[in-house]
Amino acid sequence: MGSSVVELGPGLAVVLVVLVGLAAAAGRVSGLGQERPLVQAALRATVQLAVVSVLVVAVVRSLWSSAAFALVMLVVASATSAGRVTGRGVRSPGLLRRTALLGLPIAAGVLPVLTLVLASGAVPLRGEALVPIAGIVIGGTMTATSLAGRRLLDELEQRAGEVEAALALGLLRRDAVLEVARPVASTALVPALDQTRTVGLVTLPGAFVGVLLGGGSAVQAGAAQLLVLVGLLAAEVVAVWVVTELVAAGRVRAGG
Repeated sequence: MGSSVVELGPGLAVVLVVLVGLAAAAGRVSGLGQERPLVQAALRATVQLAVVSVLVVAVVRSLWSSAAFALVMLVVASATSAGRVTGRGVRSPGLLRRTALLGLPIAAGVLPVLTLVLASGAVPLRGEALVPIAGIVIGGTMTATSLAGRRLLDELEQRAGEVEAALALGLLRRDAVLEVARPVASTALVPALDQTRTVGLVTLPGAFVGVLLGGGSAVQAGAAQLLVLVGLLAAEVVAVWVVTELVAAGRVRAGG
């Protein structure tokens, strides 16, 4: 195996264009109506990765610049999750409030995990180690927060009558909302649970492959991937818990 799993060249450019076209065509033919967002997401990813690829080389040379880069990732993740959960874009008033609010569950999940893995020495306290593991954990936690928050708000809208009935029986609003919310929120953990249960059997995720390509042994690759997967589970459970409590308290609302 070479030093990369992807060969840079015209073939890569062609296949990327074809894959984006396939996704857009499938979106149109299927009636899902997501062809434009699919193309926009692919173009945005291309630009962002081009810029980040240059930045990361410089950033990882310093622990402080790596920590600052991880903080930027956390802020962007919070803003992205805020948009998904509330349905309001970055140009809508109250962006800072929404970002800070949805940043709470993400930070609550990410910070303890990163602190533990770095303080224990399981991951070396260096920029080239901090940036990738922070990106993986922040990304997974953002997704779980967005899924849980959006799903909770949709479910509460559809089952508002059940909440009102629980209130009529004397339950506090938080308890009435949680009766509906908790079972729904747990579905946000399904992707992480499935990935962890099937690792090595269905997929060989990035951390495993990255260690192998970096010259590590299969045992080291397995240990790195296990650390990432368990860390993701811990971070996502905490994040889903916190966003559920925020919804139950009425702090997170659709359009809010």
